Amino acid sequence: MPSSNRGMFGRGNGTIAVIEQPVMRSYRRKAKIMFYVTWFIVTVLAATVTASKWHPVIALFAGAAFGFITAAIVWAVIAAWPVIRAIWWWTPETVITGSLIFELAEHTTLVYRLAFTAAITGIPAAFKPVRARINQALWCLVTRHRIRTCFSEFIITNRTGSLPLILWARPTPVGERVWIWLRPGLALADLQTQLDEIAVTCWATAALADTASRSNAAFIRLDIKRRDVLTGTITSPLLDMIRPGDLASYPPCAREPHGPEPAWGSPALREGEPP
Repeated sequence: MPSSNRGMFGRGNGTIAVIEQPVMRSYRRKAKIMFYVTWFIVTVLAATVTASKWHPVIALFAGAAFGFITAAIVWAVIAAWPVIRAIWWWTPETVITGSLIFELAEHTTLVYRLAFTAAITGIPAAFKPVRARINQALWCLVTRHRIRTCFSEFIITNRTGSLPLILWARPTPVGERVWIWLRPGLALADLQTQLDEIAVTCWATAALADTASRSNAAFIRLDIKRRDVLTGTITSPLLDMIRPGDLASYPPCAREPHGPEPAWGSPALREGEPP
């Protein structure tokens, strides 16, 4: 940061770049190109279709208008895609928090809001199954953001610096599983060489990456391992079927055949060997 933007004690002014400028410029350039391409293609197609019903000149103007509207929508989506992706990263937290605040503000008073807040924090603490489910859901949210940090900090990026799309996450018996859509410039092999760094960033013990689709290499899944389920104690109901004092009875051992016995006088019957 330049010295002119620093404060009294040499620190910055608190500005945080949510979306980097190179990324915004790249997507604006792509949006401009796609605007003209979409406008031309849609205009030609729309004018060709409407020319059978209207005058060719009117059909051309109508196709140009329809193509302009379609191209403007395409331009807006592509230009705003970095912002849309940032909103997608925080969608679960935003939806949950916004829904709770809206419902509490619309249908309850202050006393009920305090009671509801106490119930939200007290029920998970009192019941272990509820606490475990909420804990798993929270770890899924944390893992999504930690993986985004991995892509932003040390995983190889493309020329524009755009990040992959982190789709969703669900809990597993050992941790979390996250599905990711890779962008051009990144492959599964790049992630497999940095699994140790990913595990450290996600505060886990190990990480595994594999393809999630047989037809598309960009769709992968990332397994974050936090614990080992094989170290737990497994109880079997078969032990309750054995009563104390019962002796196990085994069938008599039968003599295993070793082939046909040699005939008398054969060389296999040597002196001192039983037949």
